[in-house]
Amino acid sequence: MSERVLTTRELNRAVLARQHLLEPSPNSIAQTLAAVGGLQAQYAPSMYVGLWSRMRGVERAALTRALEQRAVIQATLMRVTIHLVAKRDFWFIALATRQARRELWLRSMRKGATAAELEQLAARVREHLGQHGQISRKELDALVGKPHAIGVGLWVDLVRAPTAGTWERRRADLFALAEEWVGQPPQMSAEDAAARLVRSYLAGFGPASNADIVSYTGLPRRELGPACERLKLRTFRSEGGDELLDLPRAPLPDPQQPVGVRFLPTWDATLLVHARRARILPEEHRPKIFHVRNPHSDAVFLVDGAVAGTWKYRDRDKAIELHPFEKLDAATQRELREHADRLAAFHA
Repeated sequence: MSERVLTTRELNRAVLARQHLLEPSPNSIAQTLAAVGGLQAQYAPSMYVGLWSRMRGVERAALTRALEQRAVIQATLMRVTIHLVAKRDFWFIALATRQARRELWLRSMRKGATAAELEQLAARVREHLGQHGQISRKELDALVGKPHAIGVGLWVDLVRAPTAGTWERRRADLFALAEEWVGQPPQMSAEDAAARLVRSYLAGFGPASNADIVSYTGLPRRELGPACERLKLRTFRSEGGDELLDLPRAPLPDPQQPVGVRFLPTWDATLLVHARRARILPEEHRPKIFHVRNPHSDAVFLVDGAVAGTWKYRDRDKAIELHPFEKLDAATQRELREHADRLAAFHA
């Protein structure tokens, strides 16, 4: 029997549904984060806006409380970038990506410390945290040297501790030991952790190709096959003929299902190259969003499930400034303005 071919529109609606951009999540912040596979948090307000776009009635203070109560965790994870994840998901993501993150860091630091030297520096950091509980970025720079301050965190598991890395204090420059903040890591092999990470990715972004999974998770290709073999996956084909992997009962909504206007922050993972198949960011608009002088992307709004313009919050008049790429009909403009006013109130 030939594999089912999924159209671009079907893939678009599938990713939107799994990211809770088709229908907002009625669940808790932690449950929503687990469902969407976490949110990028390189810029702290982005994770707040990302949740606002995906949940019903979430307030900024609720996410800050969830961080303080350790229900959700902010840490350097996939691709050595800061992510916000549910507490229950932290360890399998950390364990699955640990070796890949270390290898990436060592490749990028041509004249940096060796793995053995970073292990020694990590022991020094662990000792400091055992005595003081937390360490600031400034203290970390002084303890291990500024060039190694981020790399050392790949040899000792750290989390970003609030109130740093929140809307109120945006720089995520306060660190704590993951074992103390989250709890001891589970007895889990790297292979089992990788399988859980692939499952999490497909639940949040599938159906997806092998290349998509590698691009987002940072897992090396040599680990992807064994991870997929541990999962009972179904397969599809894209219109271009690529094999797509998916979880057995993951939703594939009606491609004609309407989707309202949505606002996305900078760094939103649905805009990155791993999700190109869903055409949430049409390729003709990609150079407007990502370019050499703007690697973190602009904040964008979606119309009918695709990027149709950018937005910016104006602090001087507490309003959202809209920059559509093309002329929009009157009904869409009204819907955009209504959502923009709510988002302005969320900012203010």
